[in-house]
Parts: sequence; structure tokens; C-alpha cells
Amino acid sequence: MKIPELLAPAGNMEKGLIAMEYGADALYLAGKQFGMRAQAGNFSLDEIEEILALAKEKRVKVYVTINVFPRNEEIEQLPPYLQELQKLGIDGIILADPGVYKLARQYAPAVALHLSTQANTVNYEAARFWGDLGFKRLIMARELTKNEIARICRETDVEVEVFVHGAMCMAYSGRCLLSSFLTGRDANRGACAQSCRWRYAVVEEKRPGEYMPVVEDNGGTHIFNSKDLRLIEFIPDLVQMGVDSLKIEGRMKSSYYVATVVRAYRLALDLYAADPLNYVLPPELLEELDKVSHRPYYAGFFKPSDAGIHQLSGGYTRDYDVVGIVESYDSQKCKALVAVRNKLVLGDEVEVMQPRADVRRVSVTEMIDAQSGLKLREAHANYTVFIPLEQTEPYSMLRLKRK
Repeated sequence: MKIPELLAPAGNMEKGLIAMEYGADALYLAGKQFGMRAQAGNFSLDEIEEILALAKEKRVKVYVTINVFPRNEEIEQLPPYLQELQKLGIDGIILADPGVYKLARQYAPAVALHLSTQANTVNYEAARFWGDLGFKRLIMARELTKNEIARICRETDVEVEVFVHGAMCMAYSGRCLLSSFLTGRDANRGACAQSCRWRYAVVEEKRPGEYMPVVEDNGGTHIFNSKDLRLIEFIPDLVQMGVDSLKIEGRMKSSYYVATVVRAYRLALDLYAADPLNYVLPPELLEELDKVSHRPYYAGFFKPSDAGIHQLSGGYTRDYDVVGIVESYDSQKCKALVAVRNKLVLGDEVEVMQPRADVRRVSVTEMIDAQSGLKLREAHANYTVFIPLEQTEPYSMLRLKRK
């Protein structure tokens, strides 16, 4: 039985390190140019080299996105960048543009090519076509159903990657002009303003100033705003279909989001691999995914009856805040060194989420400032404190339910 690769987003170095600690088999990230998430921290060439070295120690692969649709002046900057990426030894390039493909074959011929979801591959003949051109992997269009993906897996030898979690774009395979039209920020060049998440109303030309809200009723909807994708319930289907890689969206999301989502899918995959005949998705993993900032979940087009279900607000559900990340643990003193991210008060009841262990609830009974050695009644972002805890792994996260 082939268990798919778990592919995690790395918007910056911290998120990449956390994704690896929490069980990712591979990372996808962007350099300072040519990625579809220009507002993420992203990676310099030196940082790509650094995370590659760490990833190789953990047997984690690293794929670099060059998935924008570059204009003339941008395409001219690609050859030296491609040469550097090949020299660094990355495991793959994710691309969508034919010009980028041509230059990648010329200037980074040793690097595997992955076709972006924005090339909207929706049938097996297209998959064969891309395979014949030398692509090792195809990232499926998000518009496909379970049965459509399964047939592409059967009908082609090219690896198949599927998005399983995260934000969904209202535009066809992400090809959106709304942001560019309204703000001048080109979504297809990495600068999406998420204009589809804004609140819209309709105005009839002879009734200026009368704003009629755009709502969903039995007659349909014109709302742009999609729910978030969640396919953790379909792990057995995805494995049995022969999907090669399960992709989590979220290079713009927080480190906490990356840790929580990667951990949930890693545990689900490992449980299924250990005993597929008796596998049942633990309900606590669904609860964990509810503890990150998210819009209401649905199964996207994977489950045809869910396709086209939208929500009335662009807002997120966010019930928990990360108050600290464990940097190290002193087993002799039974204390964790914690980098504080949000206000933490003595006596707070926090949940401790570790990369592989169960979540546990503890009370903060003491906080000692790591710089001054003074005992604190409360700590704030950018403090570093010692907190008494049972054995706790580095990169564990302390979270607090919002009041």
C-alpha cells in the first residue's frame, strides 16, 4: 500500500521548520520572486540552501514554486535563478507558464517539474500530454470530483497531487482578474488582494445609493466567497485512488495553522497505514482542525454534492490563540523555555500541542523571565520565559481558548 506524501506550505523559515517537526514529508516554498504568494515572507537563495540542508537530514523534500505568469521583463530574470536552484539541489519546480517550462528545461534540466494547479488539468489525456512533455507530477485542478481524479490516476503514469486542505479560490483554477481589476494587484503574479472576500451589494442604476445585499436563497447565489476545503475524512479514498501527494494550502497562514493541520493529517495517515481495515478517523482530529483560524469547512468539488456551497461572510472562525512556542526543554529542572507570542497570565489554563504526542491541558503555575530571572505575573509577545511543564518537545505550542 502506497501512503501519499504529505506536502506542507512553508511561507518562511519558521513555518518550514515547524512543518517538518510536525510530520510533513515535503515542503513547497517560494523564492523572493516568481511565487504566487508574494506577501508571504518567502526565502532568499541562502535560506533555500539552509532549509534544504535541514530537510535532507530529515529526508524531507523541498519544491520551489515558480508558478506566476511572468511578463516580458520578469521572464528575462529567470535563467540565472533557475541555474541557482539546480545548483542548490532542490527536489522540484512547480510551474504553470509554458515560457517558464521552456526555460526550466534549458537552465535546470536536472530538476523535476511539477505542473501547477493553475494549468487546470481536468482529464487524463491532458495528463498524458504533460507527462509526454517531461512533467514528473501534476497538481490537479481543484474543480475535479473524486471519480475524475481516480480515473486520471488510473489512466496515467505521472504522479498526481491533490489539494486536501485550506482556502478555496472562487476563480477557475485560481485564474482570477478581480484583484487586478479592483486594486491593480495582479493575482496571477502573486499579489492577490483577496477581493472575493469583500462584502458586495447590488445597485440598480436608477436607484443610486440603494444597496441591495447579495444573499443566498433557494434560487441560488452570486456570492464570490468560498468555504475552506477539508478532505481529512477522505484519507482512505485518497490512498486507494493512488494519489501520490496530499497538499495543504497556506503559505500565508500562521505557524500555528501549519503545525495543527500538518499534525492532524500526519496522524490520520499514520493511523490508516497501521490498520487500514479497521481505520476510523478519530473525532479529536476534526476538533483540532476546528481550533485553527478557518472559514466553515466543506469537501469542495471532491464530493459533487458540496460543489458551489458558499458562505455569507469572508470572516474566519478563530477560537484559540497561540500564546507561546517551546524553544527547548530542561529535563533536569522540568521547565520549558517558551517564546511568548500573545499575552500569557499566571494561572492561565493552556493546551500544549506537541508534534506527535497527545494534546494536554496544564495550568501555568510559574513564569520566570529568561533575561532577568524575575518571576512574572504576565508575559507579552517577544518575552522569553521558563514555565514548569512535563517533558515537552521543542516546537510544541501553547494555546489558549479565547474568552
